[in-house]
Amino acid sequence: MSVFRKVPDKDLFVSEPNPMWFGNPSNEALPTWTNKNWLKSRFHFSFAEYSNSKNSNFGVLRVMNDDLVQPQRGFGAHPHREMEICTYVVEGELTHQDSMGTKETLGRGSIQFMTAGTGVEHSEHNLHPTNPLRFIQMWIVPSRRGLKPNYGSMSGKDVDMKDKWSHLVSDVNAPAKTPVKINQDVNMFASELSGGKTVDLTLEKGRQAYLLCMEGKVQVTSSTVNESLQRHDAAEVVGPATLKLEADQAGGAHLLYVEMAGTGQDSRYA
Repeated sequence: MSVFRKVPDKDLFVSEPNPMWFGNPSNEALPTWTNKNWLKSRFHFSFAEYSNSKNSNFGVLRVMNDDLVQPQRGFGAHPHREMEICTYVVEGELTHQDSMGTKETLGRGSIQFMTAGTGVEHSEHNLHPTNPLRFIQMWIVPSRRGLKPNYGSMSGKDVDMKDKWSHLVSDVNAPAKTPVKINQDVNMFASELSGGKTVDLTLEKGRQAYLLCMEGKVQVTSSTVNESLQRHDAAEVVGPATLKLEADQAGGAHLLYVEMAGTGQDSRYA
């Protein structure tokens, strides 16, 4: 059965945690800050202080957090285990450092992944003196436990997603050639659409996707769907489905979707 369920921005849980929790100094009323707190997170699923048993995941997608980090702030070193973590940079510069010896800074349109496996520590910071950082962090349940920790990334400078989908992430066991490979039957696509441009999103039976409008506005249509998504809105889509996504004529749209197995992954649509 085909399903399309809009998840509006107003329904997301918003978290603005104490800066001391992550090793930051107190908040500062600087003119370059775009939010009064160092961090503003929108949680799509249960996470941290947000607990909702009816909204704990979508298939193997366990976490999607839309994080806005102010200049010279970030997440100090902290551990993870048994999770595939992918992070997409929407704007600004994300500086990553981990216990495997990796350190790099990634800009808009970049994606990083980390296989936490048997255990890893990492930090994520916005070291820019004036510009905010926004990124989408996604946690995916791995296909098996006990994996060796691993890290990799792709710079947004190395991918063309203008007015088309760019296939960024796929399963390590799949033949698809993508810059990022993770240990789960998951695909991630991103696109930056100019005003009035369109892309299609097609799902086969037994597959599902979580669609996020990161910037701008898009009209989603099919024989049974006519919905508008704007900045921060999302949608759960269950195949079989073929959707047409048309970007707002004035401002375009910046989109991301996570595609995965559907059958048996989410009791709501099994």
